[in-house]
Amino acid sequence: MTVPQLLLCLSLSMLCISSKPTEKKDRVHHDPQLSDKVHDDAQNFDYDHDAFLGADEAKTFDQLTPEESKERLGKIVSKIDEDKDGFVTVEELKAWIKFAQKRWIYEDVERQWKGHDLNEDGLISWEEYKNATYGYIL
Repeated sequence: MTVPQLLLCLSLSMLCISSKPTEKKDRVHHDPQLSDKVHDDAQNFDYDHDAFLGADEAKTFDQLTPEESKERLGKIVSKIDEDKDGFVTVEELKAWIKFAQKRWIYEDVERQWKGHDLNEDGLISWEEYKNATYGYIL
């Protein structure tokens, strides 16, 4: 190996060694956020309300007096307590939050479906989708 080739190899080796490592990609599937609100219990409980009740129901609770809110939450807690032992376990609470989020997703899908099924035949054609999404374009 000649001196210029050796210098070139050494230079490339040093460049590779001193270069910044490539950024690792996160390959873990993370659960979606339970709310688009900031999760900061020191400031407010909006995130918790969305996660616990679902976004639409949380908006309703924001309009209630504290007494009405407490009464309605008591009724919801009875639904969460699946084994009816008078206590809500972590698992029961997790199941309720998942239920509330799925309910919101299904209701949103139903709204979207109705908005796209313009002729109300239970099917969405490409024309219906295109018109509902982009408006009628000649």
